[in-house]
Amino acid sequence: MKKQYLPLLTYLGIFLFLLCVGMLYQSRKTSDGVTSITATEPESFSSEPESSSNLSEALPRKKKIAITFDDGPHPVYTLKLLDGLAQRNVKATFFIIGESAERYPEVIKRIHDEGHLLGNHTYSHVQLTCISSTRAIEEIHKTNDILSSITGENVRYIRPPFGLYNKTLAASSDLVPVLWTVDPRDWSVLNTNSVVSHVVKKVKENDVILLHDIFDTSVDAALQIIDSLLEQGYTFVTVDELMESNPKIALYR
Repeated sequence: MKKQYLPLLTYLGIFLFLLCVGMLYQSRKTSDGVTSITATEPESFSSEPESSSNLSEALPRKKKIAITFDDGPHPVYTLKLLDGLAQRNVKATFFIIGESAERYPEVIKRIHDEGHLLGNHTYSHVQLTCISSTRAIEEIHKTNDILSSITGENVRYIRPPFGLYNKTLAASSDLVPVLWTVDPRDWSVLNTNSVVSHVVKKVKENDVILLHDIFDTSVDAALQIIDSLLEQGYTFVTVDELMESNPKIALYR
């Protein structure tokens, strides 16, 4: 080979060598990039939404319960109770004595305005089945009129004193009678701790607790009971809402 071609061949060889090196470098760079993307891709997942049954199972079920108060209103203790209920955002049901409502209409108005349910507990707390039907109906209607004049709404529920009612009164008053399922006899023991212990041990879902808002010990017990049951996952509702799941509370003896 002639000497004049040697420099040209040398340059050509160097060029081919550099070209091969460059192609190899580009190939490795591309390969590394693909590996990096693959490593950072998220794991596969199902795009199907979680079923409604699974969602409902994940949510805690609310256990409904009703707390009710008889024989009020009281000018001091009922107001104390209303303050405590408001602080806890709890609704209750109050069965009202007509003659007490006449004395303290402003308390009745507050009970109503704060979203609690008002019911009839006769005018003078008489045992309706031990008096004439005429007088018994008067006791009921008079209380209805008093409550309606204060709240502007008709009364729908009655708790007959001592839980005693009959078909004649039911037909004449057109009110739904409401009894109870847990009775700590707070009016008798007048002991806060005893009342709290009785209710917390006995209560279960869909129960109706009977208390009286005319005793300081009962009001204190009510608020402690509410705190305890809220911690246990109970939700307090008025009796009309509870009847949807527990219609037996509308029976009477």
